[in-house]
Amino acid sequence: MNRRPARRFGAWCAGLLLAGVGVVVGCRAAGTDGITPVPQLLAFLPWLLVPTGFALLCSLLARWWPGLVCGVAVLGLLAWYLDPYGRTPDPAGPPLDTFRVLTSNVEFGRGTPALVPRIRERRPDVVFVEECEYGCQATLEGDFATDYPYRQAVRAAGSHGSMILSRFPLRPTAGVRGTMGMPGAVADVHGHAVRLQLAHPMPPLPDQVGLWQRELGRLRTFAAADPRAPTVLAGDFNATQDHTAFRRILDTGQTDAARLAGADRAASWPARTASVFGAQIDHVLVSPDFTATDARFLRVAGTDHRALVVDVTLHQRR
Repeated sequence: MNRRPARRFGAWCAGLLLAGVGVVVGCRAAGTDGITPVPQLLAFLPWLLVPTGFALLCSLLARWWPGLVCGVAVLGLLAWYLDPYGRTPDPAGPPLDTFRVLTSNVEFGRGTPALVPRIRERRPDVVFVEECEYGCQATLEGDFATDYPYRQAVRAAGSHGSMILSRFPLRPTAGVRGTMGMPGAVADVHGHAVRLQLAHPMPPLPDQVGLWQRELGRLRTFAAADPRAPTVLAGDFNATQDHTAFRRILDTGQTDAARLAGADRAASWPARTASVFGAQIDHVLVSPDFTATDARFLRVAGTDHRALVVDVTLHQRR
């Protein structure tokens, strides 16, 4: 029996898979988000282990030894990049205050009815709500007029509206300019000033990768503007730790609170499959003044994002 056609087909399959995965991994190694479809695939980088494993199997069955060597190299790089990015130095000073942060993208306001009981259940001190349009804002202001008397919002329709709710007094700031609303404020946390900034850059759709990178760049500029100030930067970043534009924000000294709490690869989107397949694009980033514990991703009916709630502790900086 002539097995050459079958082996040739297996080698072709392995070669095509390794070429596709290799481009994505190569961009990750080179520190670039590349062009479509690379940014979209980078969001699911850990899942590229599946086609890489299949390529290895095809190479083995086809006895294509160069493909086997290449596959092992790609597999090793993928395994390396599964580790969380950046350092997590512990604050040197004593703890000053602990408070709870929740962020949720309610998808054009549709998740608002389900978010309300989540807020009552978890009792966060600061709430960041993305895609909170007029109806969403009216609901939250009406239901939490007493519990969250301080608010900062960008009032707009559809995905352009956003809101910050706080138990702490807020001093409004200019926020970060973007296609969708990204309000900001300075919170008075029992006498300690903490910068709050909601994040919601445009997603990296095929025709707007450049816009996505520019808006993430503006968030990086905000994070780097006052490195000595305690900062909480939270929301739907439409990016993971495998995107260069997001890692540049982390390079300013910000740390992902979910990582600090041991949930660095937990998926937040798409919510329907997040328990088995997805990407963590919703984040709470904190400056080196903070530690974080008990990060949880919560299902909120009506939206394609899971909410993230995390407890953060502000430390005195030395």
